[in-house]
Amino acid sequence: MSATAGQWVAGARLRTLPAAVSPVLAGTGAAAAADSVNFVLALLALVVALALQVGVNYANDYSDGVKGTDADRVGPFRLVGSGTAEPATVKRAAFAAFALAGASGLAIVIYTALWWLLAVGALAILAAWFYTGGSRPYGYRGLGEVSVFVFFGLVAVTGTTYVQVGEITAVSLVCAVAIGLLACALMLVNNLRDAPTDATSGKRTLAVALGDRGTRFVFAAFLVMPYLLGIGLAAADLPWTLLSLLSTPLAGRALTPVLRGGTGRELIPVLRDTGFTELAFAVLLTVGLVIAGA
Repeated sequence: MSATAGQWVAGARLRTLPAAVSPVLAGTGAAAAADSVNFVLALLALVVALALQVGVNYANDYSDGVKGTDADRVGPFRLVGSGTAEPATVKRAAFAAFALAGASGLAIVIYTALWWLLAVGALAILAAWFYTGGSRPYGYRGLGEVSVFVFFGLVAVTGTTYVQVGEITAVSLVCAVAIGLLACALMLVNNLRDAPTDATSGKRTLAVALGDRGTRFVFAAFLVMPYLLGIGLAAADLPWTLLSLLSTPLAGRALTPVLRGGTGRELIPVLRDTGFTELAFAVLLTVGLVIAGA
């Protein structure tokens, strides 16, 4: 693997693993709390989430690259924007990942006979492409965090629980909100880092719309609120969910540079630490829910 390709893979991991793995873990934990885990369906859900996130990474790389919004980039390496890969090649990679997500989703539908889930899967793929793709990408209009909250929070977590349990439980809803907020924090700090160049190129993300101070405040709220929800689950007779609080040092490490006014490259480690926070929170929350179910 070349050094430039290695840089792209490293940057993609920061975005892919936490955003894809965390909701499936939390949703399966909620299923365990309801004493109804199906590991085959959980694995298929994980493949769907991973493939969708990989597809999003390639799609954003392609669309931002051909639009020229990656021409002056501070963050992780991009394939099209740097000229390392042909746009058509990156576009095909995105579609291949979406096809894998679709095939895995179809397997879930066949296994469960929940045919209406095909529509949900189609919406998820369309949302992934049109985040930065098409002539009117909604990611350029401050709606990226909304999409992430819906699809990598509400839909991914409750959907993982639903296919295993047969219903959306109250626990899965709380977990979905918590994981969705952490996924939003990951996107928001990425957009905070890129806000100056995004504003110049006409990409009006939520960070551009909120301004520097407002974005830092909202980022802090996105990080803190999931822990309050974890405490709420503990108060609702699931005390082992307090294990999620063990990830607070990671959250503090992510939050400190943001509150201190870090900019540009100073925020790249925050992207990593926010991703680790989401993943650690999800793992610990899941362990607590599994213990509760046992």
